[in-house]
Amino acid sequence: MVATTLNQAQARTGYFYFWIAVGCALFAWGAFATTYWTQLAAGTFVGGFPLMHLHAGLFFSWTVFFMWQTWQARNGRLEHHRAWGVAGVSLATAMLVIGLALAIHSVRDFQAQGYGDRARSFFILPFTGIGLFALFFVAAVANVARPDWHKRLMVTATVSLLAAAAGRVGFLLATGGGGPGMRPGTVAPPPQFAGFQGSLMISLFLVAGAIYDWRTRGRPHPAYLIGLATIVGVGYLGSVISVTPPWLHFVDGWLALGS
Repeated sequence: MVATTLNQAQARTGYFYFWIAVGCALFAWGAFATTYWTQLAAGTFVGGFPLMHLHAGLFFSWTVFFMWQTWQARNGRLEHHRAWGVAGVSLATAMLVIGLALAIHSVRDFQAQGYGDRARSFFILPFTGIGLFALFFVAAVANVARPDWHKRLMVTATVSLLAAAAGRVGFLLATGGGGPGMRPGTVAPPPQFAGFQGSLMISLFLVAGAIYDWRTRGRPHPAYLIGLATIVGVGYLGSVISVTPPWLHFVDGWLALGS
C-alpha cells in the first residue's frame, strides 16, 4: 500500500513537470505567433536575416527539447533522459553564443536607426535573459545527482528564457496587436521598465511551482524561491541600471567585439 501511494505521488509529480514544460512552450510559441511565425507563413516578415532565424530555431528547439526531457523523466526513462542531457548542454551552449551575437546585432541596428543611449539600454534585456538561463542551467547540471534541485533549476532556467516572449506580449499590448510586418526591432526599443514587467509575468510559472510544492511537500522548494528572487530582482535592478553611465560603457565594450 505504501509503495503504491509513493508511485502514484511520483507519477503526479512527473505530470506536473511535463505540463509546466508544455505551458512554457505554449507561452513562447504563442507570444511569437503573430510577430514571427504567421508573418513568415504569409510572407510579411521584414528585416529577417540568417542569424535571426538560427536564433529562433535554437530557442524554440529548447522548448521542445525540455518537453521531451520532462516526458522521459516522467515515464522513468532516466537513462535516456541522461543521455539526451549531453545534447542539451550542446544546445544550451549554442543558444548562449547565438543569443549574445543577435543581441549585439540588435543594439547596432537600433543605433543605426538613431536611438542612441536607448539602444544601449535595451541590451540589458537580452543580456540578463541569456545570462540567467546560463546561470540556472549550469546550476541544474551541477545538481544532476540531486533530482529535487536539478528539475526545479531546469524549470527556472527555461522560465528565464521566456523574458523575450514576455517582451512580445508587451509589444502586442502596446501596439494593439501589431500588424503585418510589425515586430520588435522595427519600432523603438522597449521602455526602461519593460524588463521588470516581463519578469513579473514569467515569474508566475515559478509561483505555480512553489504552490504545487506547498500542496505536495508542505513547503516551497528553495530552488523556486531563489529563482523567483533572482528573476524579479534582476528584472527590477536591470531596469534601473540600464540607463547608468557604467552600463552604457559596458555595452560599448560588447559592441566593440568584432567591429
